Amino acid sequence: MTHPTLDPTARRHKRTALILTATVVFGLDIGTKVAASIVLADSDIDLPGPLDLRLSHNSGVAFGLGNTAPAWLILTLTGVFAIAIGIAAWRGHFPSTIAAGVVIGGALANVADRSEAGTVVDMLHTGWWPTFNVADIAIVCGALALAITDWRAAPHEAADTP
Repeated sequence: MTHPTLDPTARRHKRTALILTATVVFGLDIGTKVAASIVLADSDIDLPGPLDLRLSHNSGVAFGLGNTAPAWLILTLTGVFAIAIGIAAWRGHFPSTIAAGVVIGGALANVADRSEAGTVVDMLHTGWWPTFNVADIAIVCGALALAITDWRAAPHEAADTP
């Protein structure tokens, strides 16, 4: 349900936040992928703690799932997913446009990366979990934030409905 009570200025601010958030997440992910491709090309970096930096190329979606699917299918589904979230957020269907922007930025960054070579660059390695990237974190955390903010907003919206 859209939020008709938002005045045009508030709606414009929410849309600006959506675009800026998606742009920042997109840039952060692409930047880390470029840096990883250069810095990790010859060797891994062992960090203190559970996370290491290791360059890998993932032909699947998040965490290696669907790695046998054709690249065009993954590109199409990811693009449609990002566009659907974007349209819904633009129309005010989510309580948090920031969370929607995080998901959109991560999805579009993976689309851009995959469109180049059919894979995405992953670099965050734990040893006990599939190697992943910033876009994967953004998509998962953004989706969780969307679900939580929607769940928390639902009782308030139901009370406002005639």
